[in-house]
Amino acid sequence: MEPVDTDVTGPENHDGGPRGGEASSSKEASGKDAAAGQPQVPTLGEMLLAVEELWPESLAENWDEVGLVAGHPSAPVTRVMFAVDPTLEVIEEAVEWGAELLITHHPLLLKGVTSVAATTPKGRAVHRLIESGTALLTVHTNGDSAVGGVSDVLADALGLQDAAPLTVAANGLPEEGIGRVGDLPEAMSLGDFAARVFGILPSVAGGVRVSGDKDGLVRRIAVCGGAGDSLFNEVRASNADVYVTADLRHHPASEAREAAHNGRPYLIDVSHFASEWLWLPAAAAALGNVLADQGHDVEIQVSTTNSDPWDFILTPG
Repeated sequence: MEPVDTDVTGPENHDGGPRGGEASSSKEASGKDAAAGQPQVPTLGEMLLAVEELWPESLAENWDEVGLVAGHPSAPVTRVMFAVDPTLEVIEEAVEWGAELLITHHPLLLKGVTSVAATTPKGRAVHRLIESGTALLTVHTNGDSAVGGVSDVLADALGLQDAAPLTVAANGLPEEGIGRVGDLPEAMSLGDFAARVFGILPSVAGGVRVSGDKDGLVRRIAVCGGAGDSLFNEVRASNADVYVTADLRHHPASEAREAAHNGRPYLIDVSHFASEWLWLPAAAAALGNVLADQGHDVEIQVSTTNSDPWDFILTPG
């Protein structure tokens, strides 16, 4: 499945992504009198309040950098684009579409910099954002941890029941935290489950890698969108039959296999980008619902740019 042009607010698309929900928009109604019950164009500051309602910054990990990167709170916002990465290609897509706000999962400035000169990639990104009047907002580990976040969407897409966090958020509700673990309605073979994982994700060069007995039965499933090799202890404690995550490195994966009990948990390694892209349509729909409830008129669209860094792969046979 390729990333598609997902406009969750237009009249032709109301499925809202994996978690459902609808959001409405009427550009013609923008700016009319709120007293007459017509939707209003929000400011960036009002957008930040809506985002905080869904993905509170207090849920972010202490090493993370989330929130507003560029933009003036008083600026009006009529179009919002969601994307995984704030790459120059994504920024250009947002600018060309006319988005006044780009919301990305990954931060542009996670590590400190001493210059944003346009002679560097990050500097060019900052300059393009400011010069085009496009604000940038990061929803990273707060988007992972929140109810309806990245791992919740992944768990839902895989059909897990009674999903709970692998590690509970320090500043959140009991159902908030990093990763999820839940159960399939019925046991299935690892091979069939891996095929299900492959089928729900956007198409990327790296595909899906699996470690374990292809015919082994699995039912209890742990997931973590993005890189999750820091959670092996929590996965083992959850008694999961298989762990689905991204960016599994050689040594952590090897050590996990050595520590496995009867071969479990099996491992399924997926694309970082693909595992988090699933959240975008659901996040766009959720934000659209909040804005509509507040009487705001905004178009929301998901980026069609595939920002997975790999272009092709060679395999035996």
